This record gives sequence, structure tokens and C-alpha cells, in this order.
Amino acid sequence: MNKTAAWPLAGIYAVLIIYASLYPFESWRSQGVDWTAFFWAPWPRYWTSFDVLSNVLGYAPLGFVVALALQRSAPQWPAVILTLAMGSLLALAMESMQLFLPARVPSNLDWCLNSLGTLIGAGTAWILERFGFLDRWSRFRANWFLPDAKGSLVLLALWPVALLFPAPVPMGLGQVLERAEEALALWLQETPWLDWLPVREVELQPLLPFYEILCVSLGQLLPCLLAFSLVRQGHQKVVSWFFLSGFGLLCTALSAALTYGPAHAWSWLSPQVQVALVLAALAAWPLMWLKEKTLQVLALVGLVLQLTLLNNASANVYFALTLQNWEQGQFIRFHGLIQWVGWLWPFVLLVYLMRRLSSARHTKMSA
Repeated sequence: MNKTAAWPLAGIYAVLIIYASLYPFESWRSQGVDWTAFFWAPWPRYWTSFDVLSNVLGYAPLGFVVALALQRSAPQWPAVILTLAMGSLLALAMESMQLFLPARVPSNLDWCLNSLGTLIGAGTAWILERFGFLDRWSRFRANWFLPDAKGSLVLLALWPVALLFPAPVPMGLGQVLERAEEALALWLQETPWLDWLPVREVELQPLLPFYEILCVSLGQLLPCLLAFSLVRQGHQKVVSWFFLSGFGLLCTALSAALTYGPAHAWSWLSPQVQVALVLAALAAWPLMWLKEKTLQVLALVGLVLQLTLLNNASANVYFALTLQNWEQGQFIRFHGLIQWVGWLWPFVLLVYLMRRLSSARHTKMSA
């Protein structure tokens, strides 16, 4: 069984599918309907192209990464058949559980489209393997990345997804304290534990322009530091910087386009953000040549500083309106999915960096 980064990605994506399928997790109850009723029901009369595409495309990445993981770790197994079975069973389980959620409507069409998406993804992975593209990726990974780069590659693959959900500060992932306090206070209403909730003496204030520039710079620089710590050669680090910088700009622009409309895709590029991106670019070039552990230490320090600044500031009033655009529109099934990636990504990176540095220290002491 060969190690591959596809297995962690498959597990993460499966959890996100479960979240999206069972959102909003409210009013669970038995509605007195047989769990197989939707399976034999007639095809739904009304459906939209968005529903079809979202159900197919939602499961296609799962089929791709699961089939890829099976082909890399157990090539003797029938990857496409096993992937289709797993994806179809997951979709069937999600549709069955929606019978207990009044806000969701199970559909045999959704189940078929989810299975089709799984098959498309698995078939794509099989074709890429058949024509040798995955072997080329293995050679590319061996030439570019260090052997223990699996965890870093998973985090880098999830970073563009995390940027899709609108953030109060561009590139500023992990600003969760204010919303977490509001959610906790709401959950504890009419309970004796509400009095135990600590209350701040001073209300949070928006970031000052200087700190906003610092947070945007760090948000753009952190994935680059992570990439520099796992890429082998200097010219490869230059390429990875161009790639990650471009991806960060495009994904943030896509998030703005989905939220405000295509005409406002670049409206987030304020003068402060432009200065921050230039500073991040200037800082990245000398940092490329540092050693792996030094880069990880700098990334850890920068991440702690960014999270501290972001979570000691409040979001502006326009951000609440931004969230309503997502939560009341056609993103209702997906906003929570991407939101959690954006919220948790920096904290997972924090734990990952601490573990890497701790393991390196223990290895050095034992040697």
C-alpha cells in the first residue's frame, strides 16, 4: 500500500459532502415515511440546470480522488467499480437521512446524478492513469517535493477552496471569534450557562489600515512559505510562488464575483490591499532561500500574528450583508461547506506546523 495525499483529500471531501447534504441540521424528526419511498418515487417534475450541475459536479471530485487513491495505493483492485459503489452508497445514505430533515427533500434524481458524478470523476482518474499521466505526476512530485510533503500538499490544495468564501479581510482566513461568540450566546439562551459566558468590556473595532495591510500580506505569504518548505530547488520555488500568488488572486476574485456579480470581481483590490500584495511579493523572494525548518518557524510566527490581529478586530457592517447574499441565495447548500474550510484552514495549518517542528525537535534530540 503506497502512501498518497489523495486519501486525506477524499476523507475531507466526504465530510464536506455530508455537511452540505444535511445542512442546516435543524428540526430532526421522523415524518412517518418509509426510508425507501423516495427510491421508488416518480422522477421529480421540476428541476433546474443548477440542481443538475451541482449534483453531478459535487460528487465528481470525490470520485476522482477516491479512484486516484485506490489506483495509487492498491492498483490490483477495480478502482472505478469500488469508487462508484462507495460514492453511490454515500449519496443513498445522504438522501435517506434527508427524510428526517423537513428543510430537505430527498430525490432519486439527486441520487442518480450524484452516482453519475462519482462515475465521471472515477472514469477521469482511470483515463489519466491509463495514459500515464499519474505516473508523470509521481515523477513530478519526486523531482519537486520532499518525501514527507503529503500533509503540506493537502493543505495547499484546500487553500484555494478556503478563499472562495467571502472574508472580512481579503486573504484573512480564520477570523472566527466574533461569530463564534454570537453563535455560542445564541445556543446558551434561556440556559443557566449563559451567565458564565465571558463578556468583553470593550467592543471589537475594525482593523486599522496598517494592520489590514499586514494581515493581507501574511495571508498571501503563508501558503508560499509552506510551499517553499517542501519544494526542492530554487527555480521550483520561484514557479510555486507565481502559481500560488496567481491562484490567490483568482480565487479571491471568483469569490467576489460569486458574491457581488462578475462586474465587481476585482472590487476588493483597494489601495491597502494592493500595497499588501506588493509587500508580500517583496518579502517572498528572499525567504525562498531559507531552510525548511526556518521557513516553518516563520510561517508559524506569521500565522499566530495574523490570527491574533484578525480575531481582535470586528468585521465591518457590509460583511454581514455579504453573508446574506450567500446564505439566502442558491449557495444555501454550499456556503457552510466552504465557510468551514475557510474557518478551519489556518488552525489546521497551525497544528500541522507545530507537529512538524515538534517531531523535528524530538528527532534531533534522539539523534
